[in-house]
Amino acid sequence: MSMKWRVILEFDPETRDWAVWCPELSGCVSAGETEEEALENIREAIALYLEPDHIELKSGTVLREVLVG
Repeated sequence: MSMKWRVILEFDPETRDWAVWCPELSGCVSAGETEEEALENIREAIALYLEPDHIELKSGTVLREVLVG
């Protein structure tokens, strides 16, 4: 399933790189030497950000998933 995310690109004249971040995902940032590279890098960063973490559950704990949207 594909999802659209807003990303913000900003050119840094000092490093000559493009910074990029997703405002809806706190701390999800990346960069690239070109705008295209920065966009590809943020796609990967968002995918990694959204990967579920392994969870250790205590005996008797119930795990459920919910659908949003």
